[in-house]
Amino acid sequence: MARSNVLGEYLRARRELVNPADAGLRVVGVRRTPGLRREEVATLAGISADYYLRLEQGRDRNPSPQVLEALARVFGLDATATEYLLSLSTSRPTGRRARREAVPTGIRQLLDALNLPAFVESRMFDVLAANRLATALSPSIRPGGNRLRSVFLDEDVRDEIPDWDQAIAGMVASFRASIGTDVDDPRTAQLVGELSLASEPFRRLWARHDVKPLAGAPMRLLHPQVGMLHLRREKLPIGDSGGQLLVIYHAEPGSDSARALALLGSLAATDSADDAGRLSRNA
Repeated sequence: MARSNVLGEYLRARRELVNPADAGLRVVGVRRTPGLRREEVATLAGISADYYLRLEQGRDRNPSPQVLEALARVFGLDATATEYLLSLSTSRPTGRRARREAVPTGIRQLLDALNLPAFVESRMFDVLAANRLATALSPSIRPGGNRLRSVFLDEDVRDEIPDWDQAIAGMVASFRASIGTDVDDPRTAQLVGELSLASEPFRRLWARHDVKPLAGAPMRLLHPQVGMLHLRREKLPIGDSGGQLLVIYHAEPGSDSARALALLGSLAATDSADDAGRLSRNA
């Protein structure tokens, strides 16, 4: 089965997002084409219009790095997006067999030892392991869940995130960076297809082909028990794990959010003790 035209789709999406004036072009009259025309991209990049058309149509899937770097300059791509564009022209294995994700034992022990919300996610944003405080922070952060699916399809999760529009844009762009060129992977295709059908915001953001590095960032979260939390999210790569990340939330020491996290930890510990007591009585 022929693989999808990933490079061409990316070039077309980025071309349509460029303001001609930002590219140094003089705009005269009404333009029916969003962004730049193919001929304009080719001229600005110093390549022939026919060759650029072949790239978008997928008839040439392996242009030189020099050509792609020239196109990146035309589109105004940053370093992360340029690296992603370069990766789309390289050969990649097909028919790769899915394997079961296993979180290293030492990382599982670390999750239990941390007095902060922490969990492990896969390249697909599946939650592979989580400590009690992470699940108390957001019930969607539990093993077996997928954070992308939760953020777009779970109304309760949406209510937790005051900056939802900004958060989902960054999340989709980070998801593209995480999966890289594996968009033909059956599980990736299934997840993207499901979200594209069920969520117009996801469909719109996915069509932009934005790419953002997997990095820590400040965030706000509205918790039903302890109120508004101002946190930082850190994403730490786990060596030899196939792309797994250790995600940790923390607050500025001595802040209201730090005190709220401590209170949440106490509430979670109490709930856990109550659950254990009920199990013991029913045994």
